[in-house]
Amino acid sequence: MPTITIAMDSTSEEKKKQLIETLTIDASKITGYPPEFFYVYIQEYPAENIGAGGRTVKEIKKQN
Repeated sequence: MPTITIAMDSTSEEKKKQLIETLTIDASKITGYPPEFFYVYIQEYPAENIGAGGRTVKEIKKQN
């Protein structure tokens, strides 16, 4: 069974559902495997534990 894992900061249940649905549909179209073959895992980390460009995601979100 193909597995998709995405690691990110905390997000809403609705956004998780959207990610699972969209990633599954797109991966199914690309690979030709039926959607029910895919497992999607969402790993959530606190925003202060993720860094990009030398800053934490928490800092980046504060500026936006």
